Amino acid sequence: MAFRDGDGWVLCERCQSRHWGLHGAAGLLLVRIDVEPVLVLLQLRAGWTHGGGTWALPGGALDSHEHPVEAAVREAWEETGIEPEHVKPKLMFSDDHGNWRYDTVIAHTSIDVGAYEANAESEALHWVPVEDVAGYDLHPGLRHTWPELIDLVKSSLEN
Repeated sequence: MAFRDGDGWVLCERCQSRHWGLHGAAGLLLVRIDVEPVLVLLQLRAGWTHGGGTWALPGGALDSHEHPVEAAVREAWEETGIEPEHVKPKLMFSDDHGNWRYDTVIAHTSIDVGAYEANAESEALHWVPVEDVAGYDLHPGLRHTWPELIDLVKSSLEN
């Protein structure tokens, strides 16, 4: 078990694309429930990153010792400055590619968490009404899973 041992590329058996994260990756789909309509946090990926110039979720590679929820919360803190105590995980969605997996952690917050571009991986952060997310130029992975994720976000609001 090594600290930060997840950085690296994997050639996907399913789609023949390269994916970031030797042990998979995880992202945080943070839902702000104290406002109407409810909002989700999107990150504009810096141009030099994988999928740069598209809107995605704060996230990144899992280390070998991490649970996906841990990794998603850690990555969100590193990229957006969101303190972990403001994140209440509700559901997890796995986009399983066989030899690689991306786990989306759907979590709630009921305050303005003060998100900001905490490192060079983010060009911007926007709180977006959940119904408007599909209108953004989404990272291909998020675009592919958004139809399932929006249903899970709505489901998480009922629990």
